[in-house]
Amino acid sequence: MTVLSDTTVGTLRFATAGSVDDGKSTLVGRLLHDSKSVLADQLEAVAHASRNRGQATPDLALLTDGLRAEREQGITIDVAYRYFATPRRRFILADTPGHVQYTRNMVTGASTAELTVILVDARNGVVEQTRRHTAIAALLRVPHVVLAVNKMDLVGYQESVFAAIAEEYTAYVKELGGPEVTVIPISALAGDNVVEPSAHMPWYGGPTVLEHLETVPVSHHLAPCSARLPVQYVIRPQSLERPDYRGYAGRIAEGTFRTGQRVRVLPSGRTSTITGIEQLGRPVDAAWALQSVTVLLADDIDVSRGDLIVPHAAAPATTREVEATVCHVADQPLTVGHRVLLKHGTRTVKALVKDIPSRLTLDDLSLYPHPGRLVANDIGRVQIRTAEPLPIDSYADSRRTGSFILIDPADGTTLTAGMVGESFASPDPAAGSGARDEGWDF
Repeated sequence: MTVLSDTTVGTLRFATAGSVDDGKSTLVGRLLHDSKSVLADQLEAVAHASRNRGQATPDLALLTDGLRAEREQGITIDVAYRYFATPRRRFILADTPGHVQYTRNMVTGASTAELTVILVDARNGVVEQTRRHTAIAALLRVPHVVLAVNKMDLVGYQESVFAAIAEEYTAYVKELGGPEVTVIPISALAGDNVVEPSAHMPWYGGPTVLEHLETVPVSHHLAPCSARLPVQYVIRPQSLERPDYRGYAGRIAEGTFRTGQRVRVLPSGRTSTITGIEQLGRPVDAAWALQSVTVLLADDIDVSRGDLIVPHAAAPATTREVEATVCHVADQPLTVGHRVLLKHGTRTVKALVKDIPSRLTLDDLSLYPHPGRLVANDIGRVQIRTAEPLPIDSYADSRRTGSFILIDPADGTTLTAGMVGESFASPDPAAGSGARDEGWDF
C-alpha cells in the first residue's frame, strides 16, 4: 500500500475519454500497474483472463474493463471508477466509454472531473468522437485537458505525426474556447511516457502522463460563488430531550456558512439567522463546500427538501425561465413542447421545453438553427419554462448549482444534462486570437 508523504498536494479527479479502441483502458491499466497500484491477486486475475484469451502477456485493459460484456468485446461500456495514490497525490479516475452510443457515460464521468485525458490513435488523428468529447469537456468546464497521442509505436515514434495532430487539436480547442491543453505522445501498451519517460522519443521534452497528473493544480474556481446549501432533509426528532429541535441537513454546494450569519431561504425568500451548525453530530463555528452539515435557524420558518439556503445579501434570482446549453443523453429525442421534470440540486419541478434555438455541429462548430429536436449525444441550446420558480446560478459561476437534468416523467429516464447560461468561451475577435471574452457562448 502506498503511504502518502508530506509532498501530497491533494486529490485529483480525472476522466479518460476518446474514440473506441484508442487505448483508454490500456492507459489506465498501465498507470495503475506502473505506479504500483495493483494488488498481486488483481494482477494474477488479469494474467489468468489474458491467458484464457490466448494472450502471452497480461492485458492491462482488463484492470478497468470489469463487465463481462466489456471483456468479451474488448471495449468499455460503463464508467469504471478506480482509486489509487502515489507519494505525491491521491487520484480518483473515471474510465469512460468510447462508442458514440455511450457518450452519455462520458458526461457522467467528466461532470465532476478537474482534468480530462482525451486519447487519439496516432494513426487516425483527430476524429469526430475526439471533437465531441472535447466539446463536452469544454461544456462541463473541466479546467484541464490532456491530449494523449497514443500508439506512437505504430507510427514509428515520428515527431511529424505527433506535431500534426497536436496542431490540429489545439486549433480546434482554441476555436472552441476551451482550456489550455497539454499534448503528450505515448504508447500505453509499451509504457512510453505514461509513468516513465520514453527512450524512443528523444525529441519530446515534456512531462509523462503521471508526472503531469501529479503536478497539475487541483484547485479551480470558475468564479467566486456565494455560499449555497441545498436542503436534503429536515431533522425533527421531537424527543423529550430535544422537543423543539429542527435542523436542515444537506451538503454545502458552494462557499462557507458561519454561526450568526444572516441567510435567506429560497424560493420563498424568508430570512433568518444561523444559530448553530452541526457536523457529524458536533457543533462547529463554520462549514464549507462539500461538507455535509445540519443547520439550525433562529426562526420557525417553512423550510423543506428542495429549498436553498443562501447568504442574505448574495441570493441568486429566482426564475421560471431557464436558458441553457444541454447534452442530450437519451435514445428518446427531446422535442419542442416536451413535458419533463427538471431536477436542480435537491428540487424537482415540472417543466416544458419551450424552444430549441440551435444545435451545435461538431466539425466546424457552426450552429444549426431551430432544429426542433435533439437526439442522443446532440449538444444544443434549449429554453425551458418551469412550473415553479427556481433559485438557479449560472454554470459559469458554479458547476453544482448551475447544472440540472431533465427527466422523463413517465418512467424516470434521464433525458438531458443541462448547464445554465452561456457555455463555450469564444475568442474576442477585436482583441486578437490570444484574448477571450469573459462570457461563454457558441
